[in-house]
Amino acid sequence: MRPLSLLLIFFVLSSCHYLEKKKVDSEDLLNEELQTFNWNDVDTYPTFDGCDSITDKAQSQMCFQQTMLSSVSSYLQSQNIIVSEDVNDTVVMRLEIDKSGSLRVQGIDMNSQTKLQIPELDSLLRESLKGIPKLYPAIKRNQQVTTVFELPVIVKIE
Repeated sequence: MRPLSLLLIFFVLSSCHYLEKKKVDSEDLLNEELQTFNWNDVDTYPTFDGCDSITDKAQSQMCFQQTMLSSVSSYLQSQNIIVSEDVNDTVVMRLEIDKSGSLRVQGIDMNSQTKLQIPELDSLLRESLKGIPKLYPAIKRNQQVTTVFELPVIVKIE
């Protein structure tokens, strides 16, 4: 019986570490939580001064898009763009707003015929963004976050 009791004591002493609570690092917990929620769905969309009082999420997004489109459209209309053939295209601008509110163009997609008719359109679109009002980043769980979105711009010149 002596070897059995020694074995039992050894087993009890060696299994005590299973009962200890594992210490969790708060940074590991935060990183794990950050992986679990959808970053594409923000609590508050990027906004401008004129849109910041809107509390409805859909209306806030609409105000943001309308302000962006208005700025781009007014700039393009002020340019003297001459074409040899009619242009009717939807140009898609991929834009990134970082957590400090800085705007960056990730890319501009347009029809090859549009690019042929208006070769400077890419630079005109980039230039049009310089005149937008002060921009505030999107918010996710009370944190400012970087967002990427697409802005469709209809280019119609006859």
